Amino acid sequence: MKSLDYEKLENFIFEKISKTHLPGLSIAIIENGELAYSKGFCFRDLDYGLRATPQTLYGVGSVTKSFTALSIMQLAEKGKLSLDDPVDKYVPLNLKVKDEPVRVWHLLCHASGIPALAYAEALIRYVTGAGGKWIPIASSEDLITFMREANRWAFSRPGERWFYLNEGYVILGHIIEKVSGMNYDRYVKENILAPLQMNRSFFRKEDVDADADVATPYIITRNGECIKSKHPYGIFADGGLISNVIDLSHYIGMYLNRGECCGHVIASPDSINEMEKPRVKLPLQVFGGEAYGYGLSVIPNFFGYKVVGHGGSVLVYTAYIGYVPEKKVGVAVLANGSGYPLSQIGLYALTMLIGKDPEELPFIKVENVYEQLSGVYETYKGTMNAKVVAKGGILQIEISDKYVDLVVPLIPENLEGNVKRFYALQSGGKIPVE
Repeated sequence: MKSLDYEKLENFIFEKISKTHLPGLSIAIIENGELAYSKGFCFRDLDYGLRATPQTLYGVGSVTKSFTALSIMQLAEKGKLSLDDPVDKYVPLNLKVKDEPVRVWHLLCHASGIPALAYAEALIRYVTGAGGKWIPIASSEDLITFMREANRWAFSRPGERWFYLNEGYVILGHIIEKVSGMNYDRYVKENILAPLQMNRSFFRKEDVDADADVATPYIITRNGECIKSKHPYGIFADGGLISNVIDLSHYIGMYLNRGECCGHVIASPDSINEMEKPRVKLPLQVFGGEAYGYGLSVIPNFFGYKVVGHGGSVLVYTAYIGYVPEKKVGVAVLANGSGYPLSQIGLYALTMLIGKDPEELPFIKVENVYEQLSGVYETYKGTMNAKVVAKGGILQIEISDKYVDLVVPLIPENLEGNVKRFYALQSGGKIPVE
């Protein structure tokens, strides 16, 4: 395999960090199932001018869900539970949706039929100081109380549609505790972290505080200011892991080696294959066929290869892990803020790792078009001017004077060729814009 052009990747990362005001970022690249490259960019702490390193700790957010799913698969291998078990076998909660029981596998792939109840989103915003309603949920037992009428919120039958449900993974964590007889964090440490030599991956604040290389969590304001904040400690199973890209390279290597790494068998090849199997179609379709498996998202055809991975965000930390099983390559990216999507940095790296041109990535093409078209436009002899800016994934026209601020979103219709076509909405109809 041709060696990766790390200089090109580093230039791309530095450009995106600069544009989106991310304080710091760390990345690890896995080739042939082993760590091949790692680097930290910019600051883990702005006040003290401390740089990020490959060893720097960050919250990984929902990447934790893959650890929860892997734990469930381990327990299923041991015959301690079945993925077809109804959830109410383990949890004192009526989770019948449309008269059908929600089963363990439904929670694994976010297919319970219950849309997001937003406990985690509210808690994260409240703890970090970004706003939000106070939700007094400190344990899975509190969450079960919170969810007692959640089946009334159901939208579809179990197994039919994908609705991201943080609460479902908290319940899975509760099931792990009940079936194993261990606290969730202890189970994951003894059965995943320790065997994989992920010795600097933690769930509890006291363990993180004792470490010497921890990224300060930041909220990035709409003006690009970095405000020091807090990590939302508490419930673990849906997004509570703190880790670093070196440890995560071992974790990714385990998937690439079909359940085995660091001299330990973590799960059977069959269990890994089951986790990676596309089960429920995702609403966002970029490459076509995107789906969710058991704690992992799947792109079945990424320039001819399957990509498996997961992203994560707790607002003050963001994360992405991804890998290509057939090529035995992978990437882990962590940052101490919410700026440029780390999944896009990860996919950029994976594109290079499989020998394809990252400029062909759909989001890179769109970014290039938006950058080309952004700027100030003037009418004849400068009688008026307007700004075209990229915001929220689209372009918009902004016209301002002393009394009026006019914003016109431009919806992309065809970005191929020399003439880029958009449309604006007015009075229920479309106005073409070229």
